[in-house]
Amino acid sequence: MGSAQISTPYTLRSHRPGDIGWIIHRHGVLYDKEYGWDERFEALVAGIASDFIKNYDPQVERCWIAERDGEFLGSIMLVKDASKKDFAKIRLLLVEPSARGLGLGRALVRQSIQFAREVGYSRIGLWTQSSLVSARHIYSGEGFVHVASEDHNSFGIKLVGELWELEL
Repeated sequence: MGSAQISTPYTLRSHRPGDIGWIIHRHGVLYDKEYGWDERFEALVAGIASDFIKNYDPQVERCWIAERDGEFLGSIMLVKDASKKDFAKIRLLLVEPSARGLGLGRALVRQSIQFAREVGYSRIGLWTQSSLVSARHIYSGEGFVHVASEDHNSFGIKLVGELWELEL
């Protein structure tokens, strides 16, 4: 009697050349298609990604890429907050539509939290939008607390930006 082979739905790895451009591209495409956000959102993502590469400190920062058989499925960054000691930020969580429902978003957030604890951060913050229901559900499920909201029109439509934090 043979045993059924269970395949992992994805693997997580560190970023490598070309990945950051993909992150920018996919954020621009998906957030336009799914939420109607304009190119100013893509510009924000490009700035975050550029800052990550220019200031990357592998001792306390990471970018994880989720993939399956060489296909990009998602990403997340954990970066130090230069303005606050022992404070990190989650940036640019993305899960491709083809990978939704696999628990990938939660796995990426958990990977970030685990790494943040390992390297000695005391708190993690993030900025999201009230309309990103799935992401907000993941964050609250992992213990993040919504600490502030602000109306804005940064990406061509009216949004409510939210700050969330997790004490480690």
